[in-house]
Amino acid sequence: MSNSSSFNEFLLLVSAEMQELLLHFSLFLGIYLAALLGNILIITTVACTHHLHTPMYFFLLNLSLLDPGSISTTVPTSMANSLWNTRSISYSGCAAQVFLFAFFMSAEYSLLTIMAYDLYTAICRPLHYRTLMGSRACVKMAAAAWASGFLSAALHTADTFSIPLCQGNALGQFFCEIPQILKLSCSDSCLRETGVLVASLCLVFGCFVFIVLSYVQIFTAVLRIPSEQGRHKAFSMCLPHLVVVSLFLSTAMFAYLKSPSLSSPALDLVVAVLYSVVPPAVNSLIYSMRNKEFKEALRKLIQWVQDQRQ
Repeated sequence: MSNSSSFNEFLLLVSAEMQELLLHFSLFLGIYLAALLGNILIITTVACTHHLHTPMYFFLLNLSLLDPGSISTTVPTSMANSLWNTRSISYSGCAAQVFLFAFFMSAEYSLLTIMAYDLYTAICRPLHYRTLMGSRACVKMAAAAWASGFLSAALHTADTFSIPLCQGNALGQFFCEIPQILKLSCSDSCLRETGVLVASLCLVFGCFVFIVLSYVQIFTAVLRIPSEQGRHKAFSMCLPHLVVVSLFLSTAMFAYLKSPSLSSPALDLVVAVLYSVVPPAVNSLIYSMRNKEFKEALRKLIQWVQDQRQ
């Protein structure tokens, strides 16, 4: 990826603009450790519990692999900058950060779409569930989610870093975010940003329509269930996924589609934290808190570890 810019590094948001260095470092460290711990617990519990080897938990395991990758792309660099009171990131490091963040975010969105299909199949077509969601089919769908993330990230990274940058090298964000890089473009950044978004919006809108249609079918089927207990169980299956999807889409869409007139350094920072840091940290909590089967498996796993230590 060639670029006519003369600089070889970017300058991230000044740490002083994010309040005190220690507060910033401590806050991000706490969130980061919580995200890692929560997702490691999910991965370990699902992998070590045989009766959780089902399509739903297989996709949840994949989500728990993507979330730590996503938050590890941005937060450690920001924490290191706060700790050492610096703001520089190399040009290649910035490109790598853009690629990895786009990869994990795109793959996660594709995976959430697949998880909506899994819920639709389980609730609306229960008699065909084992056939449609066999182990081979699940592996293929998960691989497709990871591959789509890679292709989307390659497209966005190549497009972003193929343009000349002549508006300086200071980014108004704590990580290398595509909209902030496009503001440094020599050409009309709005035109370039539109070009970047059009390609991804096709995939985003297609997945969004698929998720909405899946939930229309799901809620229609749930309302036809005669027993209140059956309806409650079905809604409990859907609620964690629905919350995660809503949080993911609402924050990401606001970050990338908000009007330039609404943009300000403080708002951009808050929105970036909401869509890049908060979801990976709370996804594991959302899925585990309302899942009795998972909580019971986790309790048994913790009990087994304690017994081994004695």
